[in-house]
Amino acid sequence: MTECISHVTPCDPYVTDDDLYLFNEGRHFSLYNKLGAHPCEKDGQWGTVFSVWAPNAHSVSVIGDFNEWDSTRNYLYPVQSSGIWQGFIPDVGPGQCYKYAIHSNVDGYYVEKADPVGQETECPPRTASVVPNCDPYHWGDSEWMAQRGERQRADGPISIYEVHLGSWKRHHDEDYHSLSYREMIDELVPYVKDLGYTHVEFLPVTEHPFFGSWGYQVTGFFAPTRRYGTPQDFMALVDAFHRNGIGVLLDWVPSHFPSDGHGLSYFDGTHLYEHADPKQGYHPDWNSYIFNYGRNEIRSFLISSAMYWLERFHIDGLRVDGVASMLYLDYSREDGEWVPNMYGGRENLEAIHFVKELNENIYGRYPDVHMIAEESTAWPGVSRPTYLGGLGFGMKWDMGWMHDSLKYFREDPVHRKYHHNALSFRAIYAFHENFVLSLSHDEVAHGKGSLIDKMPGDDWQKFANLRALYTYMYALPGKKLLFMGGEFAQWSEWRHDGELAWDLLQWEPHQKMRHMLKELNQLYAREKALHAQDFDPAGFEWIDTSDWEQSIISFLRKGEDERDTIMAAFNLTPVPRIDYSIGVPFAGKWQEIWNSDWAGYGGSDVCNPKPLRAVADNIQFRPYGITVSLPPLAGVMFKWTGK
Repeated sequence: MTECISHVTPCDPYVTDDDLYLFNEGRHFSLYNKLGAHPCEKDGQWGTVFSVWAPNAHSVSVIGDFNEWDSTRNYLYPVQSSGIWQGFIPDVGPGQCYKYAIHSNVDGYYVEKADPVGQETECPPRTASVVPNCDPYHWGDSEWMAQRGERQRADGPISIYEVHLGSWKRHHDEDYHSLSYREMIDELVPYVKDLGYTHVEFLPVTEHPFFGSWGYQVTGFFAPTRRYGTPQDFMALVDAFHRNGIGVLLDWVPSHFPSDGHGLSYFDGTHLYEHADPKQGYHPDWNSYIFNYGRNEIRSFLISSAMYWLERFHIDGLRVDGVASMLYLDYSREDGEWVPNMYGGRENLEAIHFVKELNENIYGRYPDVHMIAEESTAWPGVSRPTYLGGLGFGMKWDMGWMHDSLKYFREDPVHRKYHHNALSFRAIYAFHENFVLSLSHDEVAHGKGSLIDKMPGDDWQKFANLRALYTYMYALPGKKLLFMGGEFAQWSEWRHDGELAWDLLQWEPHQKMRHMLKELNQLYAREKALHAQDFDPAGFEWIDTSDWEQSIISFLRKGEDERDTIMAAFNLTPVPRIDYSIGVPFAGKWQEIWNSDWAGYGGSDVCNPKPLRAVADNIQFRPYGITVSLPPLAGVMFKWTGK
């Protein structure tokens, strides 16, 4: 295997005329090679070049443990009229802490700021930036990187295990501290591989001062959080996933940033990164600031951040958080609290331009990665190319399916017949976007309870309902995502300051739930009908949605070859339906390949062990039919095995 070497430090960290032109035009997407701190040699002496954008500063100096945090000793100098300040400080190298001391032109404002393009930080609650290690990381994932395009095809299986690194597992010591990036290599990587997931997705690892924000209040857009180790340690974790055939996705947050004093807000005595008008620049829900997407330099900054994670850390895709909050000027605002666009509308034209430019440039440079939108409205064309009028994402979370499905499964089965349309409504829009069906962290926090806790009935029924929900998710068109803990039916709501309830795995129902998820991932990857046409209407066909009295639905999943055809049926009441007739398109035998009621998964074992032969009959407007046993609170799948 050929090694790939990732260098933290560029060959020439000095800002050139071309850099200035591209930055001011909003088209410099590798700012991490120029701004920030870069150890290097100058005139035979080792030191570090520091560069920061502060156009409204009167003076900028670097303070740190190397000069006793004295703002009068190491000044930077303006680079032409660009607003960038730069300078070389000898004998300063990797591991040394620093900040920028900024004297503003505005009202004598003075502030000490962390580096906006800093690639390493102190461990919170400390807030300084750290001169990064310039030693290269020797990657061992060349095979994965060469095959990534094939492994991430839209017609391939994509099942995602969503993880918050700080609370997946902890040491049971006095400090109860989280596992490190390196420890995750031995713990998390084999766990995800054993479960059969194709990808892992991390809640934001970008540095954030408040642990309780889960990473969504970012101050370090170019720095992996130091809570779990160094940037090289994080590279090693990504590398380990790749060497085990698992892709790595990151949550990335360009929608807002916090007001912490060392961060981006009011950076040089002016609203440099955020809008000055709070009706445009302040987010009322998250008590944070909104980027000024109309400013060229801000677009360079944000797109460079996205590129940085893909280039330096070999990340396989970004899930972009809070897209809806970016698209709408009146997002979470009442009348009079927002400013219309130039045409009088509510659409944020500058943010729309930014999102399109982001996706065009990401896919232009890395066509084999995924750009995934967390977008909660009916905005058209989120996952359609920009040349067709879309926003240019590759996929979008299906928030509607998540809410409709959880609302339905919360209902007592005796009442489900009155909510039957919640199961069928998705078909109206299922192929308007390239959807990821997600049961995410948002649904098991903030008092919402765990997934199994949402299910009605006694314990047996709760487990049966959850098995049926997972089967329903995997049988429908769309890629899959499940938040950690859901795989073994954790009873308690997720707590970011704790760990998963691993002790539950001593009990058989939880063991069997995890075993079912593992085999469901294997089935999904093995059967082309369940993934090859996830984004194509040709891959799905309803058989019957009209049996609302018995809360039964049935549909077909299809591959390009008719021999891949699968029929899925769901009985979402606790009453077994024996000798139930379902219409199918082909004569011959149909073999049960999945049953969430199997005893090995904790069910009652109402199964169809022998192949069922279709008979010629007009059942549900199909030329043939099979008579099946539908187990209680369960989903079953049958595959056509030919004539």
